[in-house]
Amino acid sequence: MLKEFLLSTTWPMTPPTMFSLFHILPASAGILLALLAACFLARRPAIRPERMLFSCGLFLLVMEIYKQMFLYQIVNQKQYDWWYFPFQLCSVPMYLCLLYPFFAGPVSVQSPAQKILATFLQDFGLLGGIMALTFPEGFLTSWWVLTIHGFLWHFLLIFIAVYCMRKGLCDFTENGFVKTLPLYALCCLIAATINTAVQWTVYPRSYTDLFYINCFFPSEQPLFHQISLALGNIWGHLAYMLASCIGAGLIHQICRKAVHLP
Repeated sequence: MLKEFLLSTTWPMTPPTMFSLFHILPASAGILLALLAACFLARRPAIRPERMLFSCGLFLLVMEIYKQMFLYQIVNQKQYDWWYFPFQLCSVPMYLCLLYPFFAGPVSVQSPAQKILATFLQDFGLLGGIMALTFPEGFLTSWWVLTIHGFLWHFLLIFIAVYCMRKGLCDFTENGFVKTLPLYALCCLIAATINTAVQWTVYPRSYTDLFYINCFFPSEQPLFHQISLALGNIWGHLAYMLASCIGAGLIHQICRKAVHLP
């Protein structure tokens, strides 16, 4: 029954190209709707942030389960492709939203851990969503469901980030951003561990590049690929991680200004 359900959603399509109307129009409309929805819902005091973020995480989880089943059953013919293991930067918000309620402090008081999670969702989540929608080659596929999944996923990342900002869940100070860096480093460590484990066990049958820091290969990102070739893989990946932190830091400052803080 499961395979029959998946087969009923196998609608093939010609893979769209980046910066085509198929890319620009849905991306622009989706981002606008995500911004409007986040601002609207952030003004509703009856909706508790814990429930909102947990609901977003649950929706992302359902989407991810469907995607993994579709890839396994339909695309890869019952062979797991570790490239699609859900632990990229854009996957982390799913886990953080699901964990957010479990770090709650006293009633009606946001805990320090929740503030760090919300700040990460704002800074790194918005970075991942914007970059993926600007360069969506990774999810412009030959299947409608996977392409739509990619757009919806990153629209929701933008919604979550702006909701956290407008709801005042984030720590907008410079120290608030600094507190997210250990969490980012932990995610990178987990990603690198998985990359290494896959490399030592199932490669070359399968390959993964979680967080784009597989140290067995040069960086796949254009500028950082050249750094990897010139100075070595480690330096290319470190430069990429540093650039990600700088990008998230810039978003942190922009959000700070957006809420009219000095």
